[in-house]
Amino acid sequence: MAASNGVFYHILGLATCVAFIYLSFGDIDFHFPEPKMSFVARNGTQFVVDGKSFYVNGWNSYWLMDQAVEEHSRPRVRLMFQTGAKMGLTVCRTWAFNDGTYNALQVSPGHFDERVFKALDRVIVEAQRHGIRLLLSLANNLEHYGGKTQYVKWAWEEGIGLSSSNDSFFFDPSIRSYFKIYLKTLLTRKNHLSGIQYKDDPAIFAWELMNEPRCMSDASGDTLQDWIEEMAGYVKSIDKKHLLTVGLEGFYGPTCPPEKLAVNPGEWFSTLGSDFIRNSKISAIDFASVHVYPDSWLVNAELNEKIKYISKWVTSHIEDGDRELKKPVLFTEFGLSNRNKDFDHSHRDMFYKSVFDIIYGSAKKNGSGAGAFVWQFMVDGMEEYNDDFGIIPDQRPSMYRLIKDQSCRLAVLRHGQDAVKRNFNKICD
Repeated sequence: MAASNGVFYHILGLATCVAFIYLSFGDIDFHFPEPKMSFVARNGTQFVVDGKSFYVNGWNSYWLMDQAVEEHSRPRVRLMFQTGAKMGLTVCRTWAFNDGTYNALQVSPGHFDERVFKALDRVIVEAQRHGIRLLLSLANNLEHYGGKTQYVKWAWEEGIGLSSSNDSFFFDPSIRSYFKIYLKTLLTRKNHLSGIQYKDDPAIFAWELMNEPRCMSDASGDTLQDWIEEMAGYVKSIDKKHLLTVGLEGFYGPTCPPEKLAVNPGEWFSTLGSDFIRNSKISAIDFASVHVYPDSWLVNAELNEKIKYISKWVTSHIEDGDRELKKPVLFTEFGLSNRNKDFDHSHRDMFYKSVFDIIYGSAKKNGSGAGAFVWQFMVDGMEEYNDDFGIIPDQRPSMYRLIKDQSCRLAVLRHGQDAVKRNFNKICD
């Protein structure tokens, strides 16, 4: 189905009916056709929407809220969603946090900048306008955009912190209270454009508790496990409609059997305080999350060796979803660095295809491999937001086609070949 601006809505999970609504985006008022979305639910190892299996071909653009604050940069948000829609992508993962830094959403504990909240409102509305759902991450283990470091700093400055260690984020009762205030404020936020509370908005695919949580001061994993259980339960006490995940990298921890520990990139990775199977088994966690970064894990390996290892890594976690967790598994970040020796863009094509093929193979068998998210996409003029993984899709035709092809073959699994040919021919040509 085509939007009025010529952008085609995503093809894996969009309901066909539309309703016209009138909203204000910044200082510009407009009418647009809004795709009618239903909430994504889980049935065993499958995501479902309106009774049909739902597959994720997604991407990361962590910067959307930040760029939606200032009027001059807001067009980048719309352009990114337009690009995603043209590629048939279904879900975008982005930050719904910014703590104590430039354009902070949370300026200090429990104090929020309405200007930035309105920016997040815009991101949600713009995503829905293009038929794309959002996986919203709620905190960062890293220091970027504040992270757990900022929460610890706040508690320490107020004289109530138990420790200056970053890991006190997970065990300090005062900091846990800070985080719960943030969670409640975010989940119950009423979008100033749509009038819908976030907890009631189907444009949000799911919540992610934290990006890449680690608690290295407790290698047993007990501290992080306790934090996940408490925060997951708290989120579900407020929002019973959305799915929830942890945000793990996927490393196997001390409670895992030896054959799983052997899948880790090295022995050190089992000592980070996270424990993939144990953490993901928590009843309030609806699906598992995994990251895929062979450059960081196998620094001196050749490309073929990295691809071989990643095949084992991805397959192992899908097997966990199928046999142990009985939940979907999403690979919420994967990428290949352009800083590799003798890097060529064709290497990325090979690596991405290897991940996509495993996902498709699992989906075709109704397995738990539910999708993957490229890290990361941008638009022109965003060099300061780039890293060694960033891609402007329009500038890489082979990558663009590869990603679109994955969207189309997953769409066939959901809708059937004839429906895809009939309704999505502008994407799946």
